[in-house]
Amino acid sequence: MRSVVVTGASTGIGWATAKGLLARGFRVFGSVRKAADAQRLSSEFGANFIPLLFDVTDEAAVLAGAGQVRSALDGETLAGLVNNAGIAVAGPALELAVSEFRRQLDVNVVGPVIVTQAFGPLLGVDASLHGPKGRVVMVSSVAGKSGNPLLSPYCSSKHAIEGFSESLRREMMLFDIDVIIVAPGAVKTPIWGKADEIDISTYSNSPFLPALERIRKFMMQLSETGLPAERIAEVICNALTTARPKVRYQITPDPMRHLITSVLPKRTVDKIIAKRLGLTPIG
Repeated sequence: MRSVVVTGASTGIGWATAKGLLARGFRVFGSVRKAADAQRLSSEFGANFIPLLFDVTDEAAVLAGAGQVRSALDGETLAGLVNNAGIAVAGPALELAVSEFRRQLDVNVVGPVIVTQAFGPLLGVDASLHGPKGRVVMVSSVAGKSGNPLLSPYCSSKHAIEGFSESLRREMMLFDIDVIIVAPGAVKTPIWGKADEIDISTYSNSPFLPALERIRKFMMQLSETGLPAERIAEVICNALTTARPKVRYQITPDPMRHLITSVLPKRTVDKIIAKRLGLTPIG
């Protein structure tokens, strides 16, 4: 039985990916941060799901998880690593606490680096293991190719993941290990549903407050109107198993809109977004 590691498996895309891989006959090692989630997922998914308890920013805990997986593999290679865990931080770049920007990058960028370094050898870099070479799937976003105002931390993190993935893909050619990007648009996941928890009272005297209120409302809508996580999970599963995967998969509920904005002049798109969010010049 081939095995895949999925980070951020407790909800959303990670949960749906674990479910999809189990249905395809894989054993899944899913990372979670809470013991209660580990127990819940073990109960939901059965014996072929093994929880790994770690935060992706905790290098020691991630390395311990990799050791646990290595022991379970018993000399076999890992079929796949899905770097999915992530958060979304919002706020105006000029006023956002640097600690919040750093937290965003720690989870969404440094975390995948830590995880990839820990589990990468199990994909076949370690020549002592036997079996087919594995693959890495990086969960990016349409925000990895564009920048949304008041979401600069999140967009920056996804731009970084795109660059990291492309560099890593070319490095891993040495070992015949592929790296594939999956870039969803709006998805029905808790990452957006938590937008109502964002405290914008800090910005009560900020000129950005009206736009922040609009962007928070928009983020909450994404958790209701976006694509089902299962749709993204299907693409991830295919990326891990198809004979000739694409370098990058982009999945959005409104592909025509993204196509139009990709061909329009940047200044035109700027004006459209500014008008929608109320970011046109004051006075």
